[in-house]
Amino acid sequence: MRATILVATAFLALAPAAHAGGPGMLIGAAEDNVKSSQLAVAQAQMDLLAAAGFNADRITQEWAPGSSALSPADRRVLQNVATAATSDGVTVICVVMSHGSATTPLTANNRADFAAYAASIARAVPSFRIFVVGNEPNLNRFWLPQFNADGSDAAAPAYESLLARTYDALKRVSPHIEVLGGALGFRGADVPSGRPTHSPTAFIRDLGQAWRDSGRTNPIMDGFDMHPYEDNSGVDPIAGTHPNTTTISVADYDKLVTALGDAFGNYAMPIWYDEFGVESQIPAKWASHYTGTEPASAKSVAETTQATYYREAIQLAFCQPNVRALMLFHAVDEPQLGAWQSGLYYANSGDAKTSLAPARLAIQESRRGVVTHCDGLALPVTPRIRQTGHRLTLTCALDCDYVARLYRGTELLAGVQGRATGAAPKLLSLLVPTTKAHYRLSVSGVNPVNPAPGEPSWIRLRPG
Repeated sequence: MRATILVATAFLALAPAAHAGGPGMLIGAAEDNVKSSQLAVAQAQMDLLAAAGFNADRITQEWAPGSSALSPADRRVLQNVATAATSDGVTVICVVMSHGSATTPLTANNRADFAAYAASIARAVPSFRIFVVGNEPNLNRFWLPQFNADGSDAAAPAYESLLARTYDALKRVSPHIEVLGGALGFRGADVPSGRPTHSPTAFIRDLGQAWRDSGRTNPIMDGFDMHPYEDNSGVDPIAGTHPNTTTISVADYDKLVTALGDAFGNYAMPIWYDEFGVESQIPAKWASHYTGTEPASAKSVAETTQATYYREAIQLAFCQPNVRALMLFHAVDEPQLGAWQSGLYYANSGDAKTSLAPARLAIQESRRGVVTHCDGLALPVTPRIRQTGHRLTLTCALDCDYVARLYRGTELLAGVQGRATGAAPKLLSLLVPTTKAHYRLSVSGVNPVNPAPGEPSWIRLRPG
């Protein structure tokens, strides 16, 4: 596996770089198991996510034709999710979607109801501030019709109307809500015959054209949501590029940015990966927790490989400047083998796979700024010092190589250097003398993997 992830930068010269990806990127799960009418159940499931290192969860909430407001029962469920998420410091991303193509909101009345329904969620659960409109509208499973009788795109213009209407409704609840559009499947055929689907590349183009044709000058989204799966679970994410097709996976970031820039004139549009999964093989010991048969096309992998591929996906996203989040689909396996066994926990057990610990380490290293080196990424580090009597404790938000020097006036008394783990306090071996005098500490730190130049800070100390 390559130790360094290369970032395509030529196209980013067209717009300022977005300050996303990197340590500030959310890494979470796409997991509905946290939805429960019982707060204790919701909290237990959310605790599993937090224990795996996730700091975000993407949930889905289905709209049905005729509904314009959240039901009391669903309100209780979502409020339980919010309470559990707040307890564990987890950010919730809420997808508002129809169940499938039989309930696609195509009429003006249905679009109005859908938008009102989304707004009712935002009012009922004020802590939910990130919403995704729809789910995979480029696929016939969730949106029909995909094509008009003349073969032109029917789905993208209709989805644009829904997205614009819902964007406005959510922004009326709070201008601080982030509205994400797209949620596109990673591939499609772009032909009306057979299974009617659009590739994400074509859908983005047509969505941008529909926005321009509408005459609307306001945005229709604050960021773009993408489901960048690989062709199957056996594909290495770093190697899984598609330079000659319209498919978009995690390694096809340059293609996605170019498509968004060409369609919307914004080459720095925030990107959210809210579904990426790698299915693992189920050991015989756990077979009783599952039913059915896994399709051969899934090409599930060993748990060690699953962990490696999740690390690679995190490394790729970490180095992609516009990316705000990566959500693994799921945290917990689905028990039907025909569905997804892509979690870090076995189904119906709460027991961790062997992939959990290395995946959690990759998540932690991402937040500490050391999961991989990215060309052009420079992470500044400012060490913080706490004095307790004659003892000094150093803390860096990211991993840092530090140098600390203790002075009395201009006289150097002692110095130390070493490495501190991000957010973990490090007790220095320097001791502040008890003699009354003017003591100062010079301290500097650099990230060991993605360093940024920095000047030493000077801190006045008390006698110990």
